[in-house]
Amino acid sequence: MARSNGPGREARRTNLWLLPSLMVAGAVVLFAATYAVDRAAADGTIHLPGVLNNDSADAARQVLIGISAAVITVAGVVFSITILALQLASQQFGPRMLRNFIRDRGTQASLGAFVATFTFSILTLGSVSSRFVPELSTGTALALTLGSVGVLIYFIHHVALTIQLTSVVSSIAGDFQSTVAELFSESDHFDRGQPEAGLSVPELMSRLATDGATLPAAASGFLQAVGHDRLIGIAAKSNAAIRLLNRPGHFLVAGRPLAVVWPADAAPAIARALRRAQVIGPHRTLTQDLGFAADQLVEIALRALSPAVNDTFTALNCIDWLGDGLCKVSARPLPDGIYRDRHGYVRLIDPVITYPRLVKGAFDKIRQAARGMPAVYIRQLQNLEKIMQYVCAVDQCDVLREHAEMILRASDESVPEKNDRLDVLAAYERVLKARQEAAAFTGPSLP
Repeated sequence: MARSNGPGREARRTNLWLLPSLMVAGAVVLFAATYAVDRAAADGTIHLPGVLNNDSADAARQVLIGISAAVITVAGVVFSITILALQLASQQFGPRMLRNFIRDRGTQASLGAFVATFTFSILTLGSVSSRFVPELSTGTALALTLGSVGVLIYFIHHVALTIQLTSVVSSIAGDFQSTVAELFSESDHFDRGQPEAGLSVPELMSRLATDGATLPAAASGFLQAVGHDRLIGIAAKSNAAIRLLNRPGHFLVAGRPLAVVWPADAAPAIARALRRAQVIGPHRTLTQDLGFAADQLVEIALRALSPAVNDTFTALNCIDWLGDGLCKVSARPLPDGIYRDRHGYVRLIDPVITYPRLVKGAFDKIRQAARGMPAVYIRQLQNLEKIMQYVCAVDQCDVLREHAEMILRASDESVPEKNDRLDVLAAYERVLKARQEAAAFTGPSLP
C-alpha cells in the first residue's frame, strides 16, 4: 500500500512532459537572472569578466542562431530515438512495459536538457539588439550547449543499456522490491498498537452483509490506488464501517458494487468520500498493486518461453528475480486489510493480495508455459528452496511445498528423459529438506 500521495507521485512520474516542462521553466528563470545581470553591466552598475566581452551584436546573433538550430535538431533526434525505443519495448517486452520506459528519469531529463537549452538560447537571441548585447546570457547559452553535448553522450549510453533485456528485468524487479517495501512501510504506519474496540471483525462482516448499503462504482477502469487515511477519517466521522470489494489492480465496471457501508444511513457521505479517495484509470500501476510487478516479470518470462522466441535464459532470469521478490515478501506476514481508527474501532476492511495468490501468480503460468523444459522446472524449485529460508509461518511453507509438488508432477508428465526427471526430483527433495528446516523456526500459521 502507499499513502495518499502515492497515486499523484506515480502520475507525475509516468509522463514525458512534466520534468522537461520544469526544466524549461528553470531555463526561463535562469535567463531572467542573467539578463538582469547583463542590464546591470550595460548600465555600468557591475562589471563582467573580460572573457565575456563581446561588442558585436551580429556575432552574438550568429552564435545563438547556430546553438538554437543545432540543439532543436538534436532534441528531435532524441525524441525519435525515444519513440523507437518505446516501439522496440512494446514488441519485445509487451505493451505493459511501455510505462516503465516512460517513467525513466534519464530519458525525461535528457529531453528536458535539450529543450531547456533551446528555450534559453531563443530568449537570449530575442534580447540582442544593435545597442545591447547580453554577454552573460550568451556565455551561459554556450555553457549550456557544452553541457548538452555531455547529455547527448549520456543519453546514447543510457538508451543502449535500457533496451537490454537484463536491464529491463532488473528494473522491474527493483519496482517489485520498492512496492514490497512501501507495502510494509504503510502497514507499519497504520499499526499504531491501539487496543481493539467495538465490534469484532466477524461481527462487523455479518452486519455489513445483512444491513449494509452497497455503493456502485462511478466509472469503469482499473482501481489504481485507495486513500486509506481519508476513508478511515470519513468513516470515523460518520461512525461507520466500510468494506471495499476490490483491491488495486482489479477492473471496475461502472454501476457494479464497489463497497459496502454500515450503517446504511452513512452511505451518502461515504459515497462522496469514496469518489475522492480512489483513483481509477485505464491501466494498472505499481502504487499499491503488488501483483502487478510480479505479473510484469511473468509476462516477459512467458514471451521468452514462447515457440517464436524460445529464449530460455531470459525466462530463468525472470524466475530468479521473482524468487528474490518473494524472499522479501515472505519475511513477514502480509497486511490483513483491517484498518482501525485511533480509538481502535474497525473503520475499513480492504481486500488485500494473499501470500498463496502472490506465489501462485509468480509460479503457475511459467510452469504451464515451460511444459517439457526441465531447466525451467529446476530453476523454479531452486528458488522455492531459497524462499523457504525466509518464511515466517508454517502456512507459507505449505504453500511453497504445494507448488514444488506441482512442478514435480509436471516434470513426470512432460519430460521424456529419465536423467532430466532425476535432476528435477533432486531439486524437489532439496525443497522438502528446506521446508523441514524452516518449519522448525517459524510460527504455527499465518494470521
